[in-house]
Amino acid sequence: MIFLQAQGEGMGSMMPLLLLMMGIFLVVQFVIVGPKQKKREKEMAAFIDGLSNGSKIITTSGIHGKYIKSEENLMVVEIDTNVKVRMEKTALNYEATKALNGVK
Repeated sequence: MIFLQAQGEGMGSMMPLLLLMMGIFLVVQFVIVGPKQKKREKEMAAFIDGLSNGSKIITTSGIHGKYIKSEENLMVVEIDTNVKVRMEKTALNYEATKALNGVK
């Protein structure tokens, strides 16, 4: 009987620690991580909208090509002479393309 009571008290003492850890995680997620991710998404959208015909790009799979045009959530990329491919805008490797074009 005493053994069962000791287990109950032990579990009760863990609850505040668990709640504190969850609270810290939520604060970090909403105050630090969330705004950075939104800022990066906005920068990427502005970068894609600012691409002009013939801009060099790199996709996340490592394909190098020239940006031709944009269609809703797709973009047309020329990867070789007269070889054009439609791909998702999210396939653009934002950082590598910026470095390729010398954008800081």
